[in-house]
Amino acid sequence: MARDADRTRKRLLEAAAVEFSALGIAGARIDRIAEAAACNKAMIYAYFGNKDQLFDAVYTADVAAFLEKVHFDATDLPGYAGMLFDYFQDNPATLRLTTWYQLERPDGAPLRTIVSANEKKLEELRRAQRDGVLPGRYAPLELLGLVRSIATGLASKPPDLSAEDPADRDRRRHAVVDAVRRLITDE
Repeated sequence: MARDADRTRKRLLEAAAVEFSALGIAGARIDRIAEAAACNKAMIYAYFGNKDQLFDAVYTADVAAFLEKVHFDATDLPGYAGMLFDYFQDNPATLRLTTWYQLERPDGAPLRTIVSANEKKLEELRRAQRDGVLPGRYAPLELLGLVRSIATGLASKPPDLSAEDPADRDRRRHAVVDAVRRLITDE
């Protein structure tokens, strides 16, 4: 029976995504990923090289899926924040992968997919500021960071605050969109 390399790769990526989103890079175990994918762990090394490269493949695929669904528009940052919030609510594993990437790779080489996407966003923000569509009180990098922080801050509900926050998803989404709208209002 011939092996289907693409199907094996897909199973490995799916199993690795579950493992990495739950435990991060350091906590993930190749043997658990191989077992969950129902294949030999040697296949992971053959297809991806090592655990870090497997994480890169998982996260790159996740970012690509994210970019397909969440479109950036510098002229509608409240709308973008709402889409970010929605995506992270519907795909909590993406938020966890992003958090692990940021925590465990603060000084590592950034992934090209992410660098490219961020460069485009920053250029759009610069253009919107030059055109007077957005105020210039924050540098583009600061503005992008603030928008992301607002959206992700309410997309994830920390256990220590969950009891204090009975707000439903629609209310939290409204708060995200409103906060970003106020952030960019020239007052």
